[in-house]
Amino acid sequence: MNEYLDLFLTYLTVEKGLSSNTQQAYSRDLVRYLAFLERKDCATPDAITPVLIASHLEQIRSEGLGPRSRGRALSAIRMFHRFLLVENYATHNPASIIEAPRTLHTLPGFLSAIEVDSLLAACRGPRPEDVRDLAMLELLYATGLRVSELVMVRLREINLDSGYLLTLGKGNKERLIPVGESARDRVRSYCETVRKHRDPGGIVPFLFLSRQGEAMSRQAFWNIVKKRARTAGITTSISPHTLRHSFATHLLENGADLRSVQIMLGHADLSTTQIYTHVTRERLKQLHRQIHPRG
Repeated sequence: MNEYLDLFLTYLTVEKGLSSNTQQAYSRDLVRYLAFLERKDCATPDAITPVLIASHLEQIRSEGLGPRSRGRALSAIRMFHRFLLVENYATHNPASIIEAPRTLHTLPGFLSAIEVDSLLAACRGPRPEDVRDLAMLELLYATGLRVSELVMVRLREINLDSGYLLTLGKGNKERLIPVGESARDRVRSYCETVRKHRDPGGIVPFLFLSRQGEAMSRQAFWNIVKKRARTAGITTSISPHTLRHSFATHLLENGADLRSVQIMLGHADLSTTQIYTHVTRERLKQLHRQIHPRG
């Protein structure tokens, strides 16, 4: 079965154009799935039954995996069996009748406008790291980029004069996002005072660099956000994705239409963006309770 997994992962890379993060997640899910099948002495695709797949999903549920993680695992399993069927490695798809676990639509966490200001203020200082961190956070909040997209922004992909940024999102889909004046000023200041010293030869293509002059990693930026949040006195747990949620929520609260927000976030399906309408509705209810005489 591991040979089929290798073929499938090659298929994901060549044919489907999935992001490396999604491919890695699918690979982990399927390695765990195949290990389960091996323990059940199931060595060929046609020996796999819907009951076996359901048993695997029940096992990972008992191990503590939530509905979203189990849903992603089932998505990987479905795609794997569909691949086996299409490529004639199997005569049936046992995953086709398995229903996905129901997930609760939890509202994404976001910062208030005041909290965003506090977070940005926590970066203001004379050190090179302050200038870089402020530019990264300003750009993240101004564009709603995913953290993987932010750290991979290349110099040639941002035009500070026209105020646009080109990014390559999930599924290798390009999108053009406007960049506000404040973020442009911060990025320009970073390039002129910090970046040119970290890459004097102009060799590294990426916009944001570490102290060693290398591209920033997602993990390093995650730590930056946590550190700056503590300095700002923000007590709730936040991540780079919190700034993305804040970007979308604040746009909708100030009158942006859902379709425009969908395009800027790079969501393939409008239903993914619609969760933010729940956020704005909850905010309106909260304000009504606080302000209305009969709230």
